[in-house]
Amino acid sequence: MISKNPVEDLDEYTAAALNLYLQLPETPLSPSENDRRTAETLYARGINLATIESALLMASIRRLARSPELPPLSPIRSLAYFLPVVEEILFNPVPNDYLPYLRKKVESLSSRGKTIMQV
Repeated sequence: MISKNPVEDLDEYTAAALNLYLQLPETPLSPSENDRRTAETLYARGINLATIESALLMASIRRLARSPELPPLSPIRSLAYFLPVVEEILFNPVPNDYLPYLRKKVESLSSRGKTIMQV
């Protein structure tokens, strides 16, 4: 859903988008210059942070819920990895009240993976 961003400042928006990205499992410890440009492009397109967060979480859930019998995926190296899911959500928006569920699901799947790896 494209709408005016409640975060008016480009730098603030970029920092918030990158923070959401870096908090996910399987993402880098710090953003690249390319990640910053991707966030700036999302801002220029008027894509709100809730849409970005939904896309990041949905893509992470898909990765984390993959069958362990499949070969492992390589780590995520770029914010651009999530752009197809952003487009998916723009085409088929999720309600904002769905975000808490997505957050909890990523947390659950992420901790489950850590537990499995520690055993």
